[in-house]
Amino acid sequence: MALLQSKQLPIGQWNAPDFSLPSTNEKTYTLNEISGKSGTVIFFTCNHCPYAKAAWPILIDLAKLYQGNNISFVAINSNNADTYPEDSFEVMKEKVDEWNIPFPYLRDESQEIARSYQAQCTPDIYVFDKEKKLYYHGRVNDNWQDPQAVKEENLKDALELLVKGEQPPEHQPSSMGCSIKWKEG
Repeated sequence: MALLQSKQLPIGQWNAPDFSLPSTNEKTYTLNEISGKSGTVIFFTCNHCPYAKAAWPILIDLAKLYQGNNISFVAINSNNADTYPEDSFEVMKEKVDEWNIPFPYLRDESQEIARSYQAQCTPDIYVFDKEKKLYYHGRVNDNWQDPQAVKEENLKDALELLVKGEQPPEHQPSSMGCSIKWKEG
């Protein structure tokens, strides 16, 4: 299990690449359809990585907390399900029910969308403003293993600034997690 960090991308200058992906709810979503009026959180994730598993409950709670602020959340799984069957579309559907995921969970079978976002790890988290410009690209918090020991809630802090209409945070530590499981060739 290779540990990777997210790439640094130009905040305020990088636009969210468009997509059209199937969801576990049998619908297909585009970027415009899932974008929130105030902002959008897009994160690349999976079902099996310990870093992603630790982030899921926090991201679910944040989605519930910020839905009233017109910030939408969407999860995208791009992992190769042939080599990681736990990341298959069928298991994704099970996880939506098991974890009570309140936002679209999309499947990027071709991995083209992960590549267009330059996603590296699970979770790899992107926050876009209402203009779909990159506002935050970093970690959830400073302690993925022990929620009681968290001192910096980086993603939540960024969302607070976004809701207030302030500038993006200068401190944007990279997310880290398991590498995206790319297909051969």
